[in-house]
Amino acid sequence: MKRRLKRNFYLQPTLTVSKKLLGKYLVHRTKKGIISGKIVETEAYIGPQDKASHSFGGKVTPRNLAEYMEGGHIYIYLVYGMYWQLNISTAGQGKGECVLIRALEPTEGIQQMIKNRPKAKKRHDLANGPGKLCQALGFNKRHYGVDTVKNKEVWLEDRGQNFKKSDIIASRRIGIDYAEEWAKKPWRFYIKGSPFVSKL
Repeated sequence: MKRRLKRNFYLQPTLTVSKKLLGKYLVHRTKKGIISGKIVETEAYIGPQDKASHSFGGKVTPRNLAEYMEGGHIYIYLVYGMYWQLNISTAGQGKGECVLIRALEPTEGIQQMIKNRPKAKKRHDLANGPGKLCQALGFNKRHYGVDTVKNKEVWLEDRGQNFKKSDIIASRRIGIDYAEEWAKKPWRFYIKGSPFVSKL
């Protein structure tokens, strides 16, 4: 049974949300049909005290405003001026916390994903990284600040798949060496044995 995630899901502690998102589905309704994937990898960013977070020190900019929105909103931004990265805000409004969706297992609209990512050689290469999944599912700047709890185009849903603690691997977050001691926090979570997890 498909069930859209409600607000209270995103208002849980960010580390909890980051783990519970594994096995949930990210859905994008486009003009060319539904594109979706099962979330297999996430990273948690826990607000102003987290040196790896865009909200570190309580900084508020036009870029990171969506990170401060009530849980369930899309915070999307460019890295290297090329690749979009999709985050979901967590906790309450003004907290500055979010979860980065790092990788998906493609489930619907795969032919459209292939058109969106023609360089991908295999199915598990379509969305095995934060920039790749945004390309594959067609996410960009116009999705900034979208409320996934209410929006008719983008949402996340539960299809009844849950994982045991032993099925979830925790490791260091990726590409944040500048965050000093915070770079060592084991706040990247992924499904054990999944071939769709991002390549390091």
